Order: sequence, then C-alpha cells, then structure tokens
Amino acid sequence: MQVDIINTKGEKTGRTIELPEEIFGIEPNDHVIYLAVKQYQGAQRQGTHKVKTRMEVKGSSKKLHKQKGTGGARKGNLRNPLYKGGGSIFGPKPHAYDIKLNRKVKDLAKMSALAYKAKENAIVVLEDISMDAPKTKAFSGILKSLNIGRKKALFVIPEYNDNLYLSLRNVQGVSGTVISDMNTYDILNANVLVLSESAAKLFTEEANETAEA
Repeated sequence: MQVDIINTKGEKTGRTIELPEEIFGIEPNDHVIYLAVKQYQGAQRQGTHKVKTRMEVKGSSKKLHKQKGTGGARKGNLRNPLYKGGGSIFGPKPHAYDIKLNRKVKDLAKMSALAYKAKENAIVVLEDISMDAPKTKAFSGILKSLNIGRKKALFVIPEYNDNLYLSLRNVQGVSGTVISDMNTYDILNANVLVLSESAAKLFTEEANETAEA
C-alpha cells in the first residue's frame, strides 16, 4: 500500500512509503476487535462498587419476637433485607473486569483496526517533526494544514518525545502514542491515524523481520 509522505504544510513531499499489506491489507476480523476493545474498556473500570449485606449494616442482631405463637410471620432481626435499612440481597461486590487475551489475538485485532483505517483512506504519513520547546499553537497549525480540522486524530511516533507530547496534549480531539503502546481501541476511536515517517518505517521493518523468520 503506497502512501504519500506529507510535510508540515500539508503538501506532498514527492516521496512515498510502502505500508505492508501483511498488516494494512488483511481482511479485518470483527470478533477479535470486539474482544480487544472489551478487554481495554474492562481494564479501565475500577470495579469498586459495593453494597452492604445483612452482616454489614447497623442494627441489632436480636430476634424481633419468638418464632411461634404470635399469629404473624416469622421474623429474624432488623437487618433483614426485607426491612428498611436492612442489607442488600445479591448486590454488587468489588471485582476486576479485565479479561485475558493471547498475544496473537491482540496483534490480529490491532492489525484489523489498522486495515479498517487503510480501507477508509484515513491514514496520513507526516514527515518527522522536531520541536525545541512545547508549542501547542505550532502543532495545531500542522494539523490544520493536514485538513484534519476537528476530527479525532491519533498521532503515532516511534518513541516518546517530551516536547511533542506537551505540544499535542492540549489540542482538542488529538491524542498521541508511541508505536509500542498503540492499541486497538485508540485506533478505532480516532477518525484519522497520523503516522510519523519514522513510525511508518517501523511497520515495514517489522513486516520484513516477520517474513524472514
């Protein structure tokens, strides 16, 4: 898949890069995407929801009246779930929502998400940029020149860059990640995937290493 490399002014540089078909040209697997997104969202949940049972609420543990001879129903104590202020029955308890996925499943989900972006022509390869200091206004100008506008964008770079991260973090609708931390949810949640030239080359190198192996 040939993609033009764009400069910071939104113009074609005359150079292209080949994004490997083994990653961006596969037939997307919707089920593994669902599993990967479910795992990601589950891991974000704290799982600290809790209600008190009849053993935990305040109240006397004394039986209200004798078992028989009153003509009424049998009663235990005031902490009975049927009474106001009593404990809850089968209420939520703290637990984790994360699920385990094999590495191959997660990789396939990520490739499927990338393949969807390729089919939608929602991938932009931007020449490598460097900033001497955090400049949010300058970074916003770059995005504007790419005609991204107010679309959600995921900016992918090969390694962490402090100035670049500080420049993009306050831009609405834009998030950044290093290629090693990129996940299926972030790819799908973005309308446009912006790859730095160095990050795009890593995909090609990874595909070549896999083919040689």
